[in-house]
Amino acid sequence: MIRCDWVKSAIDERYHDEEWGKPKYDDDILFEMLILEGMQAGLSWTTILNKRENYREALDNFSVQKIKAYKQEKLDELLQNTGLIRNKLKIKSLIKNANAFIAVQEEFGSFATYIWQYVDGKPIDHQFKTINDIPASDAISEKMSKDLKKRGFSFIGPTICYAYMQAVGLVNDHIENCEFR
Repeated sequence: MIRCDWVKSAIDERYHDEEWGKPKYDDDILFEMLILEGMQAGLSWTTILNKRENYREALDNFSVQKIKAYKQEKLDELLQNTGLIRNKLKIKSLIKNANAFIAVQEEFGSFATYIWQYVDGKPIDHQFKTINDIPASDAISEKMSKDLKKRGFSFIGPTICYAYMQAVGLVNDHIENCEFR
């Protein structure tokens, strides 16, 4: 099968074939992906995929309400967990992002309603020929990043936002000859 060029391993393949670029509207999944994209900053996505189950276990299955209530003792425990990225700023951002996520849910009724407004409620279907044509960020991810930061989120720069847009299907960046397009 022909897949996007970035697929290099079995775990990449599963993610590419089953998740990447498929529209997601469930707030629980949107929160999980937001956290994982932030954890990826400076690392490969394959590294995060290999640690994803560890994150699910350590972060109470990405329960936004539970993460919001984490105390320093829990953060210290996470920093000792070798199955996670043990970056103090990334771990500390969990509580901050959970609180900001809940505030967006309260304001818009759901995080999905908020995030999908950036693409007028429907995925942008790019027609890229090669992986090299895909941008690291764009005007939408710049705007999204700026607003999310204003709302109190961290680890949410334009490149992370663009990767998030790909992950949750706001954009379809499967290259033209990819059979999963």
